[in-house]
Parts: sequence; C-alpha cells; structure tokens
Amino acid sequence: LFDGAPVVEPERLVAGVDEAGRGPLAGPVAVAAVVFDPARPRINGLDDSKALTATHREQLFDRIIERALAYHIVMVEVAEIDQINIFQATMQGMRRAVEGVAHVAGFARIDGNKIPKGLPCPAEALVGGDALDRAISAASILAKVSRDRYMLDLHQRHPDYGFDQHKGYGTAQHIEALKKYGPCPIHRRSFEPVRSIAYDFDV
Repeated sequence: LFDGAPVVEPERLVAGVDEAGRGPLAGPVAVAAVVFDPARPRINGLDDSKALTATHREQLFDRIIERALAYHIVMVEVAEIDQINIFQATMQGMRRAVEGVAHVAGFARIDGNKIPKGLPCPAEALVGGDALDRAISAASILAKVSRDRYMLDLHQRHPDYGFDQHKGYGTAQHIEALKKYGPCPIHRRSFEPVRSIAYDFDV
C-alpha cells in the first residue's frame, strides 16, 4: 500500500516502524521507529521480536540503540487508548515515532496494512514487515523490550495481577486476578472482559 508516494529511492534513509502491545488488557501500546545508516555494518540476528527469546531481544536492543542512526520510542498510555480506541492510538503512536526520526528519515516503512495519517514523510505499509525489513525488525524489538520493561515497573505498583509474567495479556492467571481484585488504573476499560468486570465492581 502506498500513500501516493513513489518507491523509496536508494539515497533516502528509511525509518522502520512497528508496535508492541495492541492486544493486552492492560498497559500502554509501544511504538518504535528505527533508521539505519546503510554505510554502517549490519546487525546479525535481527528478526520479528516475537520469534526471539527475551534474552536475545535484550541483547539486540542494546546493539540497535548503539548502531542506529536514529530511533524513537513512544508509549501511548491507557487513557488515550480508552478514549480513541486501540487502532487510533496505535496510529497516533506511529506518527509520533516517525516524527521523532524525521530529521534523518525521508521515508517510512510501516509494519502492517495501514499508513497513519499526518506523517512527516512519504510511507508504505508492509504486511509481515517485522520479518522482512531489518529496520522494522529492529523497531519491533525496541518496542517489545521497552514495553516489557515498562510492565515490569508497573508490576511493582500493582503486584496482584502478575504483570511481570503476562505483561498485561489476557491469560487465565490475569483474568482470575481481574475477577478477584477488579481493574486497576492501568487496565484498558474499553476492552473486554475488563469492561464487564469493571461494571460488576462499580455497581
């Protein structure tokens, strides 16, 4: 899918963009943009973050930060997700991430099939891009590791829910904790079953 733009020219630096955390019942959605300098050595082992172990992601995170020409990581918080819905929140996060690297990037390649509106440069969407494009792979790793670290911090504030284990995803453990304690401030009340459980606790 192209946003009225030609295929990227070789001399244009490309920002790879991806997210982590669209599906969880709690916590933010994380979005990252990464720009590599084609003249610099490539990082070995880049892949879709979901195909890597947590240890490998952590190792690659530091190498990406060190090697990237530019990167930007955005957290779109629960309040915004609940206000405008998770799709729009993800699009907003992608736009902000690209804006954060627009001083070096002349083109953005977005994982998925949608291009956010209002980007500061031309863009294309690439389905499965996190396994096809190394800048998108790098962005997926930065987003995933950043979000996991964020959820570990939130676990310290809300230890009853097991965020250190499931990172906010709707596991059986998480659902049971929700039913026992009710939603906490970082739960997405626009998501089911959080909405229904919240209603039971609020009435």
